[in-house]
Amino acid sequence: MQFHTLPHTSLDVSKICLGTMTFGQQNSEADAHEQLSLALDLGVNFIDTAEMYAVPPTQETQGLTEKYIGSWLQKSGKRDKVVIATKVAGPRGVPYIRDNMSLDRRNVRQAVDDSLARLQTDYIDLYQVHWPQRHVNSFGQLNYTHQDENSGVSLLDTLDALSELVREGKIRYIGVSNETPWGVMSYLRLAEKHSLTRIVSIQNPYNLLNRSFEVGLSEISHQEGVELLAYSPLAFGVLTGKYLNGARPEGARCTRWERFARYFTEQGQAATKAYVHLANEFSLDPAQMALAFVNSRSFVASNIIGATTLDQLKTNIESIDIQLPEELLIRIDEVSAKYSNPCP
Repeated sequence: MQFHTLPHTSLDVSKICLGTMTFGQQNSEADAHEQLSLALDLGVNFIDTAEMYAVPPTQETQGLTEKYIGSWLQKSGKRDKVVIATKVAGPRGVPYIRDNMSLDRRNVRQAVDDSLARLQTDYIDLYQVHWPQRHVNSFGQLNYTHQDENSGVSLLDTLDALSELVREGKIRYIGVSNETPWGVMSYLRLAEKHSLTRIVSIQNPYNLLNRSFEVGLSEISHQEGVELLAYSPLAFGVLTGKYLNGARPEGARCTRWERFARYFTEQGQAATKAYVHLANEFSLDPAQMALAFVNSRSFVASNIIGATTLDQLKTNIESIDIQLPEELLIRIDEVSAKYSNPCP
């Protein structure tokens, strides 16, 4: 395993991070414990979760992912061996978590306390805003239109609330997710102006079908040291090639839930076919090639992989040992130029 210190922190995290959103939906508590133990055995020390999980989100499964991680932490006694990242949900989409989902002081504090209880720990290493209070293009949306939202909660309010929890020792560092260049730079400006806690990471989607992070945010990662925790590196598993030609493997996420259609555009499927062909030409597993590409990007601090089986998990983690040859990287860019961000 390779490790990387997040800029502006003392967190030394594995370049592969274990994503856990299947825990409580596709994976049982026993499955979750097996995945966590195997990941740790293979060198992973970074675990990402969220109060909203499991996914797809439902009132019945909300919080189960954190609970399963918490029971594993208690059972294994490995809290000091892992870096735990979790997230506070914003407004829109999950009103059953709290009566008021605004990212104000009361809600952020309640979210942290609830996550700490489920995780059975007294601190969170990295606490992230899952998505902004304001309306932004996220989760594949385009055609941004400004909306006047009189929520009464500003970025400064959220940052002040998070900074207070850092001072209390409940969280060590803070980050954002599904955020824009404007949002990242605004958080940094506000932290400097008001002597508040600086954000240290951004968790956004990044994969061979969606390289939009490179357009504006990658420069911020380099210049400001707010590096990417890349989620959906396999594009919901599409880049494995298992869904090509209309295939729907039994039990797979995109077979079970039609809502995961983001990476099934005509151009996305054509690009996927080209990438799978490339992997085969270079005698690589398509999933490992896709993950190795993400691993190789200089602005990526850690690559958040997930799995429903131990075999998938092992294959995904082992992508860290693959160095893509320059010829293959050139060919990947040729495919990317032909099918430019087919699934933003």
